[in-house]
Amino acid sequence: MSMRFKGPLRTLVPLAVLGLASIGGSCAQQPPAQRSSTTPQIQLDVVVTPKSGPPVANLEQQDFTVVDNKAAQPITAFKAISAKQEPVNVILVVDAVNTSFTNISYERGQISNFLKANGGHLAYPTKLAIVTDTGAKMSQGYSTEGNGIDDAFENSVIGLRNITRSTGIYGADERFQLSLKALATIAATDATRPGRKIILWISPGWPLLSGPNIQLTVEQRGRLFGTIVGLSDELRKERVTLYSIDSLGTSEGVGPVFLYQQYVKGVSKSSQVEIGDLSLQALAEQTGGMALNSSDVAGLLNKCIADLDAYYELTVEALPAEQPNEYHHLEVKVDKPGLVARTREGYYAQP
Repeated sequence: MSMRFKGPLRTLVPLAVLGLASIGGSCAQQPPAQRSSTTPQIQLDVVVTPKSGPPVANLEQQDFTVVDNKAAQPITAFKAISAKQEPVNVILVVDAVNTSFTNISYERGQISNFLKANGGHLAYPTKLAIVTDTGAKMSQGYSTEGNGIDDAFENSVIGLRNITRSTGIYGADERFQLSLKALATIAATDATRPGRKIILWISPGWPLLSGPNIQLTVEQRGRLFGTIVGLSDELRKERVTLYSIDSLGTSEGVGPVFLYQQYVKGVSKSSQVEIGDLSLQALAEQTGGMALNSSDVAGLLNKCIADLDAYYELTVEALPAEQPNEYHHLEVKVDKPGLVARTREGYYAQP
């Protein structure tokens, strides 16, 4: 399956959209499920902060309003969570597919600083994952011993990539597919383990593969929409909050770092789909996480973990859908001046 280009570029290595449709399941390709006698519940992990500063604790249920497609919905369950009160699993991802060898060398030192802080004691059980050209390689179990994880990281061999930026649009397409499959694999790992899953993905992100020179076919948009729906459902059901952490390598300009922002808004139909809708940074913000960039990678990792110091579990009933894969935009409002809530951007409802 090929993509059409406007302008001088007219061909691209076939994008395996058929393969991508299987990531996280493909709701778009399946008949609607029979309506359950139990109304589906949407559980939201909500972080409340001032415009700048740490998470705010000690709020009550009456301080929150959940809006689903512009309609306020009753909160059926509420819990205020303080640090370490509920199980949380952290997966630290080193992206060797999209990060230059020079930047990975720099990031090693920053990650080591993070792991060895506080005498090497981590606040939450943590697992290391390294994404290479051959897929995602993960440590066997979770540990709060940062020194041990650091030793394993130092002893790991991250070879030179076979796929590089210099391989052009063909390499960009392959890096995109490898990255998305790795995300699906990491998100689904330890599915039976209780609690939230926090994925800290250290990477400049994978190629957006979007812009005025790239034109998708109707079939490709439909397949990509199925991938978006399936991955969104998987991340929500696994209670994944994704964080994108960019060390701002020397080869990057400030402009490209923020191009993802036009893709953060949820996609409601296949005709709106662009490949950038599956960018790392957009997915991170859609899950209630953050897309951060700074050379202080250790500081950014600590900032992400600080989200767990105080947050809130809110549950609402999913609204019935009139058609399969109907997108519902979610918004959580806080009745306190100067405070904003950050949570999942939306969900796909079924009839």
